[in-house]
Amino acid sequence: MPPSSPSPNAYGHTLLIKHLLSKSLLASACQEIISGTEMRLSYADLGKRTRQLANSLKSSGIRKGMRVGVMDWDTHRYLECFFAIPMMGASLFTINVRLSPAQVLYTINHGQPDLIIVHRDFMPLIDEIKSSFNKKIIIKPILDGTGYEEWIGEANDIFDFPDFDENQTATLFYTTGTTGNPKGVSYSHRQLVLHTLGLIAGFGAWPGNAGFHRGDVYMPLTPLFHVHGWGFPYAATMLGLRQVYPGRYDPDTVLRLITDEEVTFSHCVPTVLSMVLDHPTCSQTDLSKWKVIIGGAALSRGLQERAAVVGISMHAAYGMSETCPFLTVANLSSNDLEVRSQTGFSGPLVDLRVVTPDMEDVPHDGKTTGEIVARAPWLTKGYLNDAQASDELWDGGYLHTGDVGYIRENGSLQITDRLKDVIKTGGEWISSLALENIASSCGGIEDIAAIGLPHAKWGERPVLVAQASKDADPDLVRLSVMVEIQSRVDAGELSKWAVPDDIFFVTSLPKTSVGKLDKKRMRQDISTRSDLKS
Repeated sequence: MPPSSPSPNAYGHTLLIKHLLSKSLLASACQEIISGTEMRLSYADLGKRTRQLANSLKSSGIRKGMRVGVMDWDTHRYLECFFAIPMMGASLFTINVRLSPAQVLYTINHGQPDLIIVHRDFMPLIDEIKSSFNKKIIIKPILDGTGYEEWIGEANDIFDFPDFDENQTATLFYTTGTTGNPKGVSYSHRQLVLHTLGLIAGFGAWPGNAGFHRGDVYMPLTPLFHVHGWGFPYAATMLGLRQVYPGRYDPDTVLRLITDEEVTFSHCVPTVLSMVLDHPTCSQTDLSKWKVIIGGAALSRGLQERAAVVGISMHAAYGMSETCPFLTVANLSSNDLEVRSQTGFSGPLVDLRVVTPDMEDVPHDGKTTGEIVARAPWLTKGYLNDAQASDELWDGGYLHTGDVGYIRENGSLQITDRLKDVIKTGGEWISSLALENIASSCGGIEDIAAIGLPHAKWGERPVLVAQASKDADPDLVRLSVMVEIQSRVDAGELSKWAVPDDIFFVTSLPKTSVGKLDKKRMRQDISTRSDLKS
């Protein structure tokens, strides 16, 4: 068969973010986007404002290859930045406003933005650190309904977003661990488009109404600086969904928006959902149509049961900053709470393995554990200006997640721990997540963490750090948890070494800037209260 003869006029359809927006501007022009109590706009308005923002940035000197930082709550403005900045060939730099001033300064000096759009709530922070910027940066403040609106309102609403290399960097943000400086993670247009398609296919392919589809009303409850709001704003816009942006997370506002705007799909970390469940009006709010994806931390049985009481359909998903983040999602069609909490099945195009330190696959028997490594077309290629960390991340040609888990016979993944959080005591490996899940199912527990403390004889010993529920008696909670864990030991489900030496009660558990348990800090704090080291 002779080779085809492509026309020189054929369009070379590169995978650019502008193509995620173009279809919805045509098919969903009248669909609504709600931004808290501030604004209601259509997709047609979004297209117009995106072009105006691009022209405003251009007038401020922003050109292809430059970086534009954003410090805002989850608003329509952020959504406009998600599109306008990368579409004009610049890079969107989503600055984590929950970091300490020193860390924010570090990320700005390392990321080198040319301009930063700043909500007025964060101007005192900028004023505090701007004298230490290592380059001149234009600051565009967002004031009380002015500033940003006036800035883009004066701009022309015609802008021809160009075609360019799909491998050009579209976004940059910084991932924070418990050690060292934040690391810069970037993604290209190609990676973000493929991730968007992966989300739509991975969450929309499940039977029934459980997944993410065109009938949903979408509201993010993951900060948009956290891995592009887990990528769902791009997916929701491509599908032309009705979208609701809550601004600053306030449980009263969140519950009101769920009711008034008929929100059906959200995603968040456990901390945010707990905040909503704890609100006095939660029990009086109809949440029976609300589907919530939990990620960023383990979905405990205790939180799951609390959500089920008020009718929330909740499922676990898994990923990390370096994976854009989608890797797996639980069976969205299942009504079984245990199945819903499982780490789940790998998404489309995700090559997921559980391996030994020598990169050999472990048996898929539902019990043999190893490190989770992955490949997918949207995983970051490395860290900004950190070749050593990038090489460690991709050692052996697979991205190393740092998570430990196993694969069931049906192909479903289950995380059992972080490599750095596994507790080794008396020659036995103890899963901190297993202990947390058992303890959280007992009454009187608001939040729980299992950590290992150094021990001269046994290497480490497990202890629990707990926040008791309001009005709960810590002594009774301690007894209940210890009895339950011991019963699991007696039943052969846990090793005898898993029984914690103690439970320490605190007013709140320390979290990282993205809502994950800060176990390093807990180990430091609790070590000073304990004699377990001797």
